[in-house]
Amino acid sequence: MNSSKPLRRIASSFLFDGRRIVERPLVTLSDDGCVVGVEQWREPDRMPGTEFYAGLLLPGMVNAHCHLELSYLRGAIPEGCGFAGFAVGMGRVRGRFAAQEREAAADAADAAMERVGIAAVGDVANDETAFGVKSRSRMRYHTFAEVFGLHTTDARGVRGLLRHPATSLTPHSLYSLQDGVLRRLAAEGDGPLSIHFMESPAEGELFERRGALWEWYGRAGFTCDFLGYGSPAKRLVASVPPDRSVVLVHDCCVGQRDIDLIMEHFTAPVYWCLCPRSNRYISRLEPPVELLRRNGLNICLGTDSLVSNDRLSVLEEMKLLSGVPLPELLGWATAGGADALGMDDMGRVAVGLRPGLSVITGIDYGRMTLTAASAIRRLA
Repeated sequence: MNSSKPLRRIASSFLFDGRRIVERPLVTLSDDGCVVGVEQWREPDRMPGTEFYAGLLLPGMVNAHCHLELSYLRGAIPEGCGFAGFAVGMGRVRGRFAAQEREAAADAADAAMERVGIAAVGDVANDETAFGVKSRSRMRYHTFAEVFGLHTTDARGVRGLLRHPATSLTPHSLYSLQDGVLRRLAAEGDGPLSIHFMESPAEGELFERRGALWEWYGRAGFTCDFLGYGSPAKRLVASVPPDRSVVLVHDCCVGQRDIDLIMEHFTAPVYWCLCPRSNRYISRLEPPVELLRRNGLNICLGTDSLVSNDRLSVLEEMKLLSGVPLPELLGWATAGGADALGMDDMGRVAVGLRPGLSVITGIDYGRMTLTAASAIRRLA
């Protein structure tokens, strides 16, 4: 007797396969989610046992930048407080809740992400809060154990997190670590680094000894031994080996000179991760999308945390980028994020891969754009 489980056949109006949109797709999955066939249907009424969804199928989305462990701080910091105000506020509210409350909030956020079509997450961690949640999740995580603090001299505080699967060290940013520890982190390991980069004008102004960060550090008695580099981009290329892949997160204040300097330095891929809803929440800034597109850069999308976002949905991030053609935008949300996290078997619908599968409804098919009514659900 054959005890193998039947294959699952899913059809729809359209499919984004990670590269382009195709009509009348029929995707066949094994019981473990592996794609075993990608075809086009002819007569849907003659396909018994096939699930049909009126919408656009796509691989599971990839949230390339998240802070799951901060989900318990949802709403703790008001909108529009600015970059420095947000950083100061985080220092005040972080750690106020019991461990059980923190884990429950992370568990709820994980489940919510999975419901809105996310299949993989690049998650930043500073402690143990969310690792139990991740171990039970249907989504796939790569965790960046983050090192930050101007008084920090090494990665000792988070190195213990490396015992968890798919976890690597990363520096927080180019303004929150002294020179020696940043260089040591950049030289250790071979996985991607995920670095908060040019989120606010204050980051660049710090290197000119002015602005909100410079004033905050002065009041707190902090000194920085890295200002002589002259700019965040110059510090990045002086500190990170060219063959080390980096994910640069936020990028709101990036200019052409920064891009030229960075792209001339790196031989490994550089990914530019945009989190537009978070930027709008904190500072009302927007990333320079057209500048990044004109330069042909590798772009992916993230949600940041529930401290600076009311939901962890990549689709909602996409809605703020309505000027970008839908196939390109879908690529950022799927293959772009998978590539940034080194997840070669995700982000594309192709035989042999396990990308997860979702469907978007509420699309304007005449213009092939998202609408306010566009919604997503995960199917596999």
